[in-house]
Amino acid sequence: MVRAECLTLLLYMTILCGEDAETKTTTSNTNGSGKHHNPEDSGSPQVTRSNAKCNKDPSLECFHQNSDPDMFKNKTALQNFNRQEMEIIHEMINKTSTNETKIWKLPRVDLAVVKINLTTTDGFTPITASELFNDTQAAQILIPGEAFQNISEKGHRVVVVSYNSDEQFRFGLGNARIVSKVTRIEVSGQDIKNLIHPLRIHFPVNMTTNNSNNYSCQFFNETGFIWSDNGCSTTNNSDNVLECSCNHMTPFAVLLVKLQNIDKEHWIIMSYISYIGCGLSAVFSGCSILIFIINSNGRKEVSRSIHVSLSAALFLLNITFMLSEWAATINQEGVCVFVAVAIHYSLLCCFTWMGIEALHLYLLLVRVFNIYIKHYMAKLSLIGWGLPAILIGVLFTVHSSIPLYGTGNIALLGANKTNKICWNTDASIPNAVNISYFSLIFLFNTGILINVSIKIFMQGRAGKSKTVNVCKNVTTVLGLMCLLGSTWGLVFYTSGYTNYPILYLFCILNSMQGFYIFLWMCLTARTGKQQADNNSTLTVDITDHYKQNS
Repeated sequence: MVRAECLTLLLYMTILCGEDAETKTTTSNTNGSGKHHNPEDSGSPQVTRSNAKCNKDPSLECFHQNSDPDMFKNKTALQNFNRQEMEIIHEMINKTSTNETKIWKLPRVDLAVVKINLTTTDGFTPITASELFNDTQAAQILIPGEAFQNISEKGHRVVVVSYNSDEQFRFGLGNARIVSKVTRIEVSGQDIKNLIHPLRIHFPVNMTTNNSNNYSCQFFNETGFIWSDNGCSTTNNSDNVLECSCNHMTPFAVLLVKLQNIDKEHWIIMSYISYIGCGLSAVFSGCSILIFIINSNGRKEVSRSIHVSLSAALFLLNITFMLSEWAATINQEGVCVFVAVAIHYSLLCCFTWMGIEALHLYLLLVRVFNIYIKHYMAKLSLIGWGLPAILIGVLFTVHSSIPLYGTGNIALLGANKTNKICWNTDASIPNAVNISYFSLIFLFNTGILINVSIKIFMQGRAGKSKTVNVCKNVTTVLGLMCLLGSTWGLVFYTSGYTNYPILYLFCILNSMQGFYIFLWMCLTARTGKQQADNNSTLTVDITDHYKQNS
């Protein structure tokens, strides 16, 4: 659900391949702007160049040259790379005099240790990285004096790292992309967080007029390797500058996030409908499972066993769906990946059991004769739970090299906000699996439903009361549509554009599918009892035949 405080600021780190190093050292006591003179001037820094021999050289340049680009695709290797890189950067900082501003310009990163003067009148000390690094795309930074409370004057130093590529931090980025320089900001030797007056960064950004995207400042959580917007916000200062404010210090950048073509107000309403519907569906799915366990006679009926298996898959889907946003807020990527995988597995299980419902209906009402299959329910269970597990196993194998599951951001039209959920970070492959898998099942189920519906209405004409028969026929067909998941086909009517009536129907009908299956099971159980004492209509005969011949 969209939270009102969800404005975004993105922290980021990156590294670019390079060869020669250029080191620029400035000895001065600056006011934080980092301005320096021409090397020919008296007292100005001396520029040195060198071709590093990296066999035994522990320098940052050599560390970058010796790195393998393939490691950026592996989370563990990438974590080790970042840790070792920061260890080298901190060693460089520790060797710098506490009374000087020092600048390194390397092929992959620009690094500066800036001596801060706190005599500013507005409480913020400016650092102009574009002047420090002679780079017009570098950010302007405003450091709050609050960050230096309880720190001695020797510790009044700020570390600024401007990365020249975002390759290293595309891990888990999903459909979003970085549109600014990635900038790391730290107070030397301190962990700065929970600032009352937030750090402000002005990022130069080449903005577009594409209404389907939203510019978002976020930070990179280096512990969980996830993107987060906690404590951060975004302000559009001008056409080409975004101001990012954050109450802590880490790597920052601006992301271009894909907007959902749904207005904020409609999204909130549909979120409430979905959560209430999923809650009811989970409760009644649980009741269906409990009644099935208690009722020994019900366990003998294959049709009821299939209904309960579908209810179990829906129960798992509803529970994991409701945990999706909570898991995204705890900043534990492993938990979020688990929830995302569980949602995807339960969704595929639901589709599979809907297909099994159609197969069983075909055998009972279309084929009718010679339908005995040894260990029938065991084989159906193996398909219903095993086939989705195989598909998820293959996708999870791909996940180790191309992150498919984790924390994702959703931006809404007219909201300038994002919402974090645990789902697909790279939606292309999972979506291809979902759409192709569901399309096959939907086509099969629709064919069975049409065939069975024709039989029901044709046989219903023989009844005495046509009005009663029509009502019962329609009720039976609607119940079968629920079992076969026909309402999920509404998703095809929203492709390419936003159709709010269809979206509302989709939310109402599909979020409460577990409740509808519970009602169907209760009605068929009652019909079965009445059948023992009275002559039923042909529609009831069909329903009873579906139950008793299993």
